[in-house]
Amino acid sequence: QVQLVESGGGLVQAGGSLRLSCAASGRTFGPYAMGWFRQAPGKDYEFVATITWNRGQTGYADSIKGRFTISRDNAKNTMYLQMNSLKPEDTAVYYCAAKRTYSGSATNINNYDYWGQGTQVTVSS
Repeated sequence: QVQLVESGGGLVQAGGSLRLSCAASGRTFGPYAMGWFRQAPGKDYEFVATITWNRGQTGYADSIKGRFTISRDNAKNTMYLQMNSLKPEDTAVYYCAAKRTYSGSATNINNYDYWGQGTQVTVSS
């Protein structure tokens, strides 16, 4: 069984930065890809970013491109999301997720197999 634990959320002013972490544990952890999603109050889940575990190929949502950077440390089984130039509209609960296989789009929430509990990011104006 794989467990994902997010950390690093908090309250920040617009224009500020936060770095989210997602620590994975599990005897056979070795996903094809991992990703970040977010859910703002009253809205659906939104894809944020994804990274393939072995090759480090990345993909980003247009809404955060150029401001957020996804990365991973394979030795630590940890994924990160560096968020810069934060805006009030980035306020949401951020979730990390792991995708076991390459099948299905990495931007589709339904194609992920494991989820963290979420961490709140609040950006004040």
